[in-house]
Amino acid sequence: MKYPKLRELVEAIKAVLKGPYTSKFPAKPYVPHPNFRGQVVYDEDKCLGCLACVEACPANALAFEDIIEGEGVPKRVMIHYTDTCIFCGVCVDTCIRETGDTGIVQTNEWELSYFDRADAFETIEKELQLCEYCGVAIGTKDHLVWLAEKLGELSYSNPTLYLSRLKELGLVDENITTVYKDDGRSDRVKILCAECRRRTTTYPEE
Repeated sequence: MKYPKLRELVEAIKAVLKGPYTSKFPAKPYVPHPNFRGQVVYDEDKCLGCLACVEACPANALAFEDIIEGEGVPKRVMIHYTDTCIFCGVCVDTCIRETGDTGIVQTNEWELSYFDRADAFETIEKELQLCEYCGVAIGTKDHLVWLAEKLGELSYSNPTLYLSRLKELGLVDENITTVYKDDGRSDRVKILCAECRRRTTTYPEE
């Protein structure tokens, strides 16, 4: 019969006197290290809905859905599947906003148990801006306004950006509509998608 080593006896005595080394979860909440990379969550106020995080996610844990038809204003639904997320933080690093002010942030939340996997997701909604000519989605209004503010005076070279900014400031009369529909220069000063902007800038094909 082999006798236990002295070190093992010391460890056993410590465990009896001081309790186990493991945490007391779930009796007591477990507090992870401050640098622990846990669940990422959207910040609805700061997220621009630009889809940079969706494009960069290596686990395809981020997705979106543009809802244009139906009641209410057009909107973009940003989706985060928490059961697929690997907590790598690439989405946070890819966010186009400044570091520390990103639209998606990494928390130290680690307890993500669900009774139903269908509930393992979170969503936020952002209002969409549609092309005023063809009706396709250009992007979210928050994204266009952010771009206009970033560019400053340079945004006046793009009617879509400066009109989005003016609308956000309440300086555009929504009741004013164009008189002409000729795919020409009379329709240039509108919020347009790239294709319609090209059509109003170049001569129509014969």
